[in-house]
Amino acid sequence: KGHFAAAAGRAKRPRGGGRQLEAGMRGILITCNMNERKCVGEAYSLLGEYGDLLYGPEQFSDHEERLSGSEREEDEDDVEAALKKEVSQIRASTEQKLRRFQSVESGANNVVFIRTRGIEPENLVHHILKDMHATKKKKTRVILRMLPISGTCKAFMEDMKKYTETFFEPWFKVPNKGTFQIVYKARNNSHVSREEVIKELAGIVGSLNPENKVDLNNPQYTIVVEIIKNVCCLSVVRDYVLFRKYNLQEVVKSTKEDAQQNPSSLTEDQNLKVVKPETEEEKSSKEVKQENK
Repeated sequence: KGHFAAAAGRAKRPRGGGRQLEAGMRGILITCNMNERKCVGEAYSLLGEYGDLLYGPEQFSDHEERLSGSEREEDEDDVEAALKKEVSQIRASTEQKLRRFQSVESGANNVVFIRTRGIEPENLVHHILKDMHATKKKKTRVILRMLPISGTCKAFMEDMKKYTETFFEPWFKVPNKGTFQIVYKARNNSHVSREEVIKELAGIVGSLNPENKVDLNNPQYTIVVEIIKNVCCLSVVRDYVLFRKYNLQEVVKSTKEDAQQNPSSLTEDQNLKVVKPETEEEKSSKEVKQENK
């Protein structure tokens, strides 16, 4: 996990340096209290732990170790050694862009964005919160909220409307349906109206299936809208209320509600395929009833 530590050390770059959050990216948006550098380190550690569990170890790690090992063995001509080192650095830099988790400049203070590749952000973050909710084991100190971002577009109303018409389909288009709420947060952006965004997106959900209903108390789905500068980050998450708004500090605290509610019981395969939750649960409940008869 040495490359996680190295990446965390590079994470706090001057504004404008390094890769920035932009439309088209997927990943995980993380809020913290002041210490962004430590937040990135905690994020790499936590995501690496659960990422390896769900998806297996990253394949390039051994290759990177071989590269660093071959560099240490270079005792030949200085010019040749320097050339080989430069080539290996370029290769490592290329692999850096292909990593499963990579911190990019979020565009806002106290916000870290971890770009993901080859995984489902919603599935991974839900798994982390479900485990922490069950064990009540605190795993981070500076990370506050961890929100999966499974889609991004430009933060202009027309772009958001066009994008979400397709983006919302797996959860809300006939025959899929569900109760929902929309949570909205904008940072470093003044040209988008909160009321307009919520009204338009709720209208799109309703147009996909009239049976989709708003529920502000305990919805099946929470549509997360996080706008930073000119980028709109989106996701549709489950158990938002149960998991304390996806707050890692709060989800490990015991409350009376924990005994009354259980996390969503979708299997990992169903999450990856975005199967309609209520259909699968209805089927399983019917099967249980039949067995009990």
